[in-house]
Amino acid sequence: MPKRPGPLRRIVLWTVSVVAVLALVLTGTGIWVYSALRVTNVGELSFTNELHVPPELEPVIDEDGRKRFDLTMQEGTSEFLPGQETATWGVNGAYLGPTMRLERGDDVAMNVTNDLPETSTLHWHGMRVPAAMDGGPHQQIEPGQAWSPEWTVDQPAASLWYHPHLHGATAEHVYRGVAGMIIVEDDDVTEGLPNDYGVDDLPLLVQDRSFRSDGELDLNATGPLWMQATYGLMGDQILVNGTHDPYFEVESERVRLRVLNGSNTRSMNFGFDDDRAFQLVGTDTGLLPAPVELDRIRLSPGERAEIVVDFDPGDDVVLRSYAPKQAGSFAEDRLAGADDEFDILRLTAAGELTPGEPIPAELATTPEITPPEDATERVFTLGGTAHINGASMDMSRIDEVVPAGATEIWTIENPSVVHNFHIHDVAFRVLDIDGVEPPPELTGRKDTVYVAPNTSVRIAVEFGEHVDPEAPYMYHCHLLEHEDQGMMGQFLVVEPGTEDEVARDLGIDGGHDHAGGHGGH
Repeated sequence: MPKRPGPLRRIVLWTVSVVAVLALVLTGTGIWVYSALRVTNVGELSFTNELHVPPELEPVIDEDGRKRFDLTMQEGTSEFLPGQETATWGVNGAYLGPTMRLERGDDVAMNVTNDLPETSTLHWHGMRVPAAMDGGPHQQIEPGQAWSPEWTVDQPAASLWYHPHLHGATAEHVYRGVAGMIIVEDDDVTEGLPNDYGVDDLPLLVQDRSFRSDGELDLNATGPLWMQATYGLMGDQILVNGTHDPYFEVESERVRLRVLNGSNTRSMNFGFDDDRAFQLVGTDTGLLPAPVELDRIRLSPGERAEIVVDFDPGDDVVLRSYAPKQAGSFAEDRLAGADDEFDILRLTAAGELTPGEPIPAELATTPEITPPEDATERVFTLGGTAHINGASMDMSRIDEVVPAGATEIWTIENPSVVHNFHIHDVAFRVLDIDGVEPPPELTGRKDTVYVAPNTSVRIAVEFGEHVDPEAPYMYHCHLLEHEDQGMMGQFLVVEPGTEDEVARDLGIDGGHDHAGGHGGH
């Protein structure tokens, strides 16, 4: 008869068996969790709701010749999902706000009233304005109060937007619905791009949202708190201009889409389900010198792209967000939503279409942003989800002092998780990514750039002429939960020649450093 195993061997065999079973369970659980973390709606939509096109807000011309826009931030209710009411916030309405059209040279006066139950702000993202008019965290509007900034528009044609910027609450206020688009026009632009608003020139404010079973917005939708703190709030439903499951009937051969990623955290990689090419004609803060043909364009939160798409009669095509990837590792891609795919908008072309003009070979003559040979260089290291250069946002601390009109080189280093980087009141050009020239879609004028984990991005930053030795502008990650956690800093723009003195008075070491920047003030 075979010899029975001894007691010690039996214990070892039992232990190995238990460990093997646990390993199989954990592996199976891990695979299930990993699969469950991927989100998609591809093939699930019926495209039953006509796309809402935000109305253009007509200004009142006051006695001084200024264009005055009246904006009221307010509460409301919206029906996104059939038969379910959702409590929302908006501007001059229940959700989102109207589009404002400005022209270079306009004297503009805004009258912003806060009828929300909380203090908020309204920031003009991409607009070149004096710091005290910027709508950042220092320009707070208490409930029942109003704020009236004024400025003269002086920047190239671009698609901009507005949204709250209250430190610690930006993510929630934007998620609830306070946002809208701004179109800046400039005579120094070649004619020929589609410009019939709502017909062949469409704003597309794209947002992801999650809803509870009762239809209310779910502000805790991204799993455990650690995951939401790290990767931000990501939804499983898509809204376009506040419309869920949208379609648009195309009437023209050529359509301009002003695409804004208005999400809190989620990056999107836009293209069409038939892989048709489109012409990229503009990025965040201006038109390109010439069109660039693409079939995909990735936008992180806050970034914009103007694309022109050709249609034939009877076309039926879906604008889709393909998996954006580039979040870091295999696991990081899944956790950060970089494997997710979404159908965004169905576009159906009529049997007969209005002819469209050919896209001009030359679009804008705005000079390229070029730093001088002795340009000041600064380095910003994005740490975790709450630090830049080792420090969290402090409303009372100025981190950088910049001379008006300067063009500097800023290096954005990201040794941590997914981030992007936005600077107020500037336009910049991406010089390189990890020392490599950027792809064509990143060569235009921008104010926000994606910075992948373990990546370094160098940008040439063109600062404005508005001087204020007291009111600061912001730079920050535009993943809004990161911004709220403290991944934000402040800079002053001062008279040229005074930056070193101002920096010393503020206790900033090296106000005008040409070598290595300002790490860790």
